[in-house]
Amino acid sequence: MERAPQHLLRVVLSCRRITAEVTAPAPRSEAIVAMASSSEPEFAAAERARLGERLAARLRELGVARVRLDLDEELARPPHHRRPLSSLFLSVQRAGVRVDGADELRWP
Repeated sequence: MERAPQHLLRVVLSCRRITAEVTAPAPRSEAIVAMASSSEPEFAAAERARLGERLAARLRELGVARVRLDLDEELARPPHHRRPLSSLFLSVQRAGVRVDGADELRWP
């Protein structure tokens, strides 16, 4: 049984912010359908887990219940960047959007 294409969750990291973007399934995979950034006014640095809640809320409004990670991209990140992302992915899942691939990541 072939699975339907899924939305892709990508995370962009800089020294000052985390931005999470979700793109539409192929063939429209370049179109961003929802995003959230730690630079948005309502997010304090200590509350980055809320970023996942906000992204999940925006996805649920669009009817998206499941996204996938690019495991190769996530595993290529240095461990000190992967660690804060684990809380982001867990926050998205706690808010009701399944993140395929998050369970396969091994956080050092």
